[in-house]
Amino acid sequence: MPSAVCSRSFTARAAAVVAAVALALTACSTRPANSTAAAISGQPASPAFPVTIKNVFGETTIEEQPTRVVTVSWVNDDVALALGVVPVGVPKNEWGGNDHGSTPWKDAALEKLGAGFGTSKAPAQFSEADGINFTEIAKLNPDVILGAYSGLTEEGYKKLSEIAPVIAQPEVAYGTPWQESTSIIGKALGKEAEASKLVADTEATIKEKVSEYPQLTDKTFIYGNLEPAKSDGINVYTANDNRPRFLSSIGMKLAPVVAQNSAGSKEFFIPWSAEKANELASDVFVTWVPDAKTADGIKADPLLGQIPAIKNGALVADSNNTLTLSISASSPLSLPWSLDTFLPQLGAAADAAAAAQ
Repeated sequence: MPSAVCSRSFTARAAAVVAAVALALTACSTRPANSTAAAISGQPASPAFPVTIKNVFGETTIEEQPTRVVTVSWVNDDVALALGVVPVGVPKNEWGGNDHGSTPWKDAALEKLGAGFGTSKAPAQFSEADGINFTEIAKLNPDVILGAYSGLTEEGYKKLSEIAPVIAQPEVAYGTPWQESTSIIGKALGKEAEASKLVADTEATIKEKVSEYPQLTDKTFIYGNLEPAKSDGINVYTANDNRPRFLSSIGMKLAPVVAQNSAGSKEFFIPWSAEKANELASDVFVTWVPDAKTADGIKADPLLGQIPAIKNGALVADSNNTLTLSISASSPLSLPWSLDTFLPQLGAAADAAAAAQ
């Protein structure tokens, strides 16, 4: 990935959130008394409310079923759309997105709901390039702000809470599994049953696709970031990150060297010296590269090239930002979209690993 997102495609955003500017929100929490956006229009009120949802900073109570939904970070808008709810505002996908600041799976979901970008029912978009966009979010008069998958700081959480009830990450920043994000958001929107079905259906789709690649079962993997032109070595993702979680969920196994060196850690990655690259033993190594030239540079690098999986030709190094985003910020919409491209790459690497044994 670009250096700004070196250890994770979310690092730039996490840093930006920490540096979020102070805003005067004295008038931001006022909403029209009869606000009725198209988010969940036409649906009867859910008897599930009020609901209280715990998060890393405490808990949030939602008194009534939301009708004006705004999302922050990645994933949360995907989940809302997958549950049939069109947010009134969403962040632009400024990394891995298309010309609309969106993604193929989000565009498809919006079109299905009659709210494609460019239409009157489309969500408003705002930039998060410099952190949480408090001003634009406040303008949208939300009655809930979804950030179940996010890196909200306590300061940011408190500022957003002056605008509307906030659903923040339950524990680790950018570490909420997509299943848990879906469950949390389903509860917040009064759609718990639909969320449970969505998780089950998505997992069934993944299982069906993965069954076509039996060679992946029990293959060990490392998912990391390799930049031969940089001097900052290697960043290896831990079991707290959604990328290794996805590979583990399809029957592969996190390499013991990573599991042992990250035991007890709440971080999503651990730094690894390039001088010890040869110790990163696994069947398959997965990374992202900006272009094929970089992949060739990794293989030719005197240190990175000593990673066992790379020596054995079992390197998965895709340069498609959108594909990387679909796995990094995995959701019930992004994962099914990614499978037909990502699984063949993993299968080929697993075949190479088996051939080298």
